[in-house]
Amino acid sequence: MLERATASERSARRVGVVAVWVATFAWAWGYVLVKWSGLNGLHFAMFRLWTGAAISCIALLGTRRRLTGAAFRACALGGVFFAADIGLGFSAIKRTTIADVAVIGALAPVAIAIVSARRLHEHVEGRDWVLIGVSFVGVAVVAIASSGSPSWSPFGDLLAVCGIGTWSAYWFFSRHVRERVDPIVYFACVMLAAALVMTPTAFLLAGVPTWPTARDWFAIVGVALVPGFVGHTLVIWSHRHVESWLSALITQCSPVVTVTLAWVLLGESLPALAIVGGAIVIVATGVVLVAAARRDGRADLDEAAERVS
Repeated sequence: MLERATASERSARRVGVVAVWVATFAWAWGYVLVKWSGLNGLHFAMFRLWTGAAISCIALLGTRRRLTGAAFRACALGGVFFAADIGLGFSAIKRTTIADVAVIGALAPVAIAIVSARRLHEHVEGRDWVLIGVSFVGVAVVAIASSGSPSWSPFGDLLAVCGIGTWSAYWFFSRHVRERVDPIVYFACVMLAAALVMTPTAFLLAGVPTWPTARDWFAIVGVALVPGFVGHTLVIWSHRHVESWLSALITQCSPVVTVTLAWVLLGESLPALAIVGGAIVIVATGVVLVAAARRDGRADLDEAAERVS
């Protein structure tokens, strides 16, 4: 029974890694859609959060789950962190380049990886530490090579820097609460709490919003559904099965995809150096994942030998 449970845990870990990869590509669309929209960053965040709350409620009804007062109270702080994070991130992307926001945001998963190893007692090998650094260097190369746009703003960069703290706080809070709350229920609580926090904040700091156009609604629903509901639900679920440092390393690929999408869809520049940086990120991340897969494979063979003996 113990051997069977161990094999099941490894299988769940592999599925969890795939879930983080899917979420990483989903998140890459977020900033592009925000930049494409004509709404102010805080107004976009407000509409996006209420749309996300509606999607989450539909998911609750469709899966016959219930949102209780106790669950909301336990999860509400995550909504506060999330509201602060997307408020800062969406405002930053409206004030500076996608490349700058992407590279600054890449500091958050690196911070998560470092804190995880210390605080959560998760083992990170020396070679993996090196690869974490290499992957960040690759992200930095992509972002720096793609910068230089007239839309660059030091204030926008400052907002993105503040987002490092809010995203890291949301990540660790989610990991802690996920042990006790279903992921769909948790995300519904987060969306509702975040919408309640963001609405007065947007009205106070950005004024009364105009009603979104059809283009704006496409971007709002797209962000709420793909990077929002799908991306975050997958990552919340994966917290139980994938180490924080490995999840953080995988998410290093998201800025690379974001800059590429901005080049293709929004016409932002993508120099040859940015392509080199993207290759560095993918290779560094891939080496860690292949090594982890090989370790799992050897363990499976060891279990098989014990069963036949």
